[in-house]
Amino acid sequence: MEQTYHVYILASGRNGTIYIGVTGNLSQRIWQHRNGEGSKFAAKYDVHRLVHAEAFADVNEAIAREKAMKKWRRDWKLELIERDNPQWLDLYEHLNG
Repeated sequence: MEQTYHVYILASGRNGTIYIGVTGNLSQRIWQHRNGEGSKFAAKYDVHRLVHAEAFADVNEAIAREKAMKKWRRDWKLELIERDNPQWLDLYEHLNG
């Protein structure tokens, strides 16, 4: 089975604080964020709603995408979320079937 890597965006709420990360285990990583183990930033600002995720087969592509997205203007990030998840639904609920 091939390893899949994800670049993901968490939000505190609609148009709220945003966190961008990369992981080799999306479900576990989001669980960590929700339990205060993901990052100090995410814990401090209550950023735990998974609003966007992109899958990659190559870890280097995933890391490059994460770095690029972190440099984007905020409105570009919001547009990306709105395009694929206009309701800002928490996608974590759909990760494990």
